Amino acid sequence: MERLGTGIGWRPEIADAVENMPGIDWVEAVAENVCPGHLPESLRRLRERGVTVVPHGVSLGLGGADRPDAGRLLALAERAEALGSPLVTEHIAFVRAGGPLTASPRLEAGHLLPVPRTRDALAVLCENVRIAQDALPVPLAVENIAALLSWPGEEMTEGQFLYELADRTGVRLLIDVANLHTNHVNRGEDPAEALAGLPLEAIAYVHVAGGFERDGVWHDSHAHPVPRPVLDILTELASRVSPPGVLLERDENFPEPAELERELAAIREAVEKGGGARADGAWRAAAEPSSVSTEPARQRVALAQTALLSALVAGTPVPEGFDRVRLGVQARALAGKRADVVAKVAPELPVILGAGYRPAFLAYAQGAPMTDGYRRDALDFAEHLLLAGEPGDARVRRELREWWLERSGPAPRSRRPGIRLARATRRALLRR
Repeated sequence: MERLGTGIGWRPEIADAVENMPGIDWVEAVAENVCPGHLPESLRRLRERGVTVVPHGVSLGLGGADRPDAGRLLALAERAEALGSPLVTEHIAFVRAGGPLTASPRLEAGHLLPVPRTRDALAVLCENVRIAQDALPVPLAVENIAALLSWPGEEMTEGQFLYELADRTGVRLLIDVANLHTNHVNRGEDPAEALAGLPLEAIAYVHVAGGFERDGVWHDSHAHPVPRPVLDILTELASRVSPPGVLLERDENFPEPAELERELAAIREAVEKGGGARADGAWRAAAEPSSVSTEPARQRVALAQTALLSALVAGTPVPEGFDRVRLGVQARALAGKRADVVAKVAPELPVILGAGYRPAFLAYAQGAPMTDGYRRDALDFAEHLLLAGEPGDARVRRELREWWLERSGPAPRSRRPGIRLARATRRALLRR
């Protein structure tokens, strides 16, 4: 495995700081935020300097019941080629459910949700990983995720689940030590036990990030400093194997560059501390793919995931065996994240609606699950308000209507009044 060194998550908000930061060997960019034909100049300059760039996907949903979408796989492959990346990464998670397998409406979580550690889910995940590996031009590594809730009836520990996945498919692992800490606080899982069960030679690199605790629940925010317990888990991992790469993630609430550099220094120190006494583990070669059909397993996983996601985003009954309180925390977190991301992809909405944006969106989200991504969600939210005769202020409502008309059509609105009136009339007739 290629040695990556110490890296940081590249984000547009800190692009200049990352370019000027000493000791950065590589960066990771969110794949969905990079356009292959129009790479950000900052990433181009980093590539020209020999800095490795790894695309990190968040929307493939390899742990979902459906097979990976060919279009999403193609997009991930194009980004890997455009960036000259040595590998691509994704998550062991599901992000959508419903559809043909359950004969129910498609639902989008807008977030990474945990896969049940069962034989059924493992069989589906392994086949999905193999499909992705065949479609990608470079090796794939998959990341363990943080979770607020636990599935009832799980059959394996996290270490066992990840070992089986790597053993059956040969996929590399992206180990997030912050997520191991999150699962320790939220689910009572021992990070050392999880590390002890991992195929150490399968590790591609390691994520490190911060979060915060509230009411006994750890939130993996990527917006706070890295806490000592996370660095201690990193040291524990480094005492078992020399990680090919370690990367600091920060997605929001960006501090001054000097603080990020201090965090990177603490990460290097934690790795060096763990490297003092190390016994690298052995990893068996991947087994041959199973010829047994996964269709029955896909059906069972689909039903279970759809029931959970529907309870989280559509208010349907909580499936048996889940912690109702914890599921409520997750549901509120999903709605809050949805409101935050819509505000980012459609920043005009909080400006137009002012302080009323967030309460209005959270009220809307309770009865309107996301079905087709955040940009569509923003348009549907605006349309919902307009059809309900909201907001009450006529000026604000007029601005919202202008915004919606500008973005809901197939082409930008014309400056010519006659054409604009014709388009508006057509939309009104279609809605009727």
